Amino acid sequence: MSVVWSGMAMERFDLLIIGGGSSGAALAYEAVRRGLRVALLEAGDPGQGTSSRSTKLLHGGVRYLELAFKQLDAAQLKLVREALAERQYWIDQAPFLAQSLRIALPTQGPLEQAYFRVGLGMYDLLAGSAGLEPSSGVDRQQLQQVLPGLNSDRHSAVLYSDGQFDDARLNLLLLLTAQAAGAVVQRDCAVVGFELEQGRVVGVTARQPDGSTSHWSARCVVNATGIQADSLRALAEPNCQPRLLVSRGVHLVLEEQFCPSGVGLLIPKTSDGRVMFVLPFQGRTLVGTTDTPCRVAEATTVSDAEEAFLLDHLRRWFPGQTSLTVTSRWAGGRPLIQPDSERGSSKVVREHEVEQLDCGLISLLGGKWTTCRVLAVDALKAIAGQLGQTLPAPDPMPLLGAAQSPEQTTADLSDLRARLECVVPRGALQHQQIDHLIANYGLQAEQVLQQGLDASETTPLSPVVPICVAEWRYNIQFEWAKTAADLLNRRSRIGFLDQAEAERLTPAAESLLLASSISPINHQPKP
Repeated sequence: MSVVWSGMAMERFDLLIIGGGSSGAALAYEAVRRGLRVALLEAGDPGQGTSSRSTKLLHGGVRYLELAFKQLDAAQLKLVREALAERQYWIDQAPFLAQSLRIALPTQGPLEQAYFRVGLGMYDLLAGSAGLEPSSGVDRQQLQQVLPGLNSDRHSAVLYSDGQFDDARLNLLLLLTAQAAGAVVQRDCAVVGFELEQGRVVGVTARQPDGSTSHWSARCVVNATGIQADSLRALAEPNCQPRLLVSRGVHLVLEEQFCPSGVGLLIPKTSDGRVMFVLPFQGRTLVGTTDTPCRVAEATTVSDAEEAFLLDHLRRWFPGQTSLTVTSRWAGGRPLIQPDSERGSSKVVREHEVEQLDCGLISLLGGKWTTCRVLAVDALKAIAGQLGQTLPAPDPMPLLGAAQSPEQTTADLSDLRARLECVVPRGALQHQQIDHLIANYGLQAEQVLQQGLDASETTPLSPVVPICVAEWRYNIQFEWAKTAADLLNRRSRIGFLDQAEAERLTPAAESLLLASSISPINHQPKP
């Protein structure tokens, strides 16, 4: 039997995935496309760890390209090429969640500009047919136009393209799409033990918040827990050696707009040799990230020193900006595979590995958001070996909110915008609310509004992000939201934009969650 839980038993699964972050979600999505019977267990809310705490970039990795040539490192060059292809894949598959972003890399003098023009030209070439708008040089006057207030000693810059996306929403949509295709997804289900037969993992024991346990069995078990992967590996085989180095990335959101034209800034070298991004972020400015080796328990903590470090460098690059208002801050731990030699985490390639322990547990190690699908496909090769079968080619499976092709998605979204003009409440926030609904739900935006019990429930609750009660009802009923943090941090981005606004809305969110638990919502979205 596969699952014994509350007196109910189900058939054994082909694949049991532990962890609902980006790598686990991508694997569930790719596995069901190939006809496998899949279950996924997540200890909390999907994506609540590193997968919702990224820099929100889909990128090939400009710094990895530079390191690849400086160190003659083919592994980093391969990573860049893979990531550039995946960057375009996500923009095509979910154009409402992911878009291209122009970023300025400032230079001083003709030699430095030539150096970066050549490097970013190689970046464009590596992308090939998956390339975005090619890199180009700008002079001091043009640089001041796109980034007003930038330190005037910057004589020029090279503009290049990468992608910007909503990490938490993409994570969620991968899982929802997999579930719609037959996967069993269980949140708040923490794995506390492995079940073995003749020394091989054949299932797990999991615990729910009320203390009850469930037993899940599968032909193949995969550990996709990110920075927690070593803990699961040790639970399966107590003598196995740790494989991961955890590096903390820190981000601040400022109320002030440093990127009013929509062009971001890459600071190539801080005082201690790291890179720093200054990016447009929903009408505000996102600043990050630092690479600080840390323990797993410290991965989500923003220290005062790190915040001061980022603000100090921001002031150096924008010396005329006297006001710096931090409205949100977050950190996330990055799972890096420990290098063979001693070097800082900022110089560790974000490569991945599919590891198989002697007990049969497969672990997904390393990687990054942009290439999580590549990691999933690599994992399927090991899974197919354990299952003793050849997996078929993947079935077409557009993400929820997308159409059958990128071109059709774009056309349908245009038609949807026109329809929403007629149903979204008129007022100062109407167009902002339409943008928000499309950016979060794509072609499902109308179904979100249909959850409102009356017209008042489609009225925006906040000028920061124009969410409404109807949207919360949809999140609770169809997107597994169970806490105010789920609603305010991951189903929408209010907490990542303005923590004070999220605190203001928390009582209303908790009240609706309580009412929904007492009287379940029965409205069904139209197909």
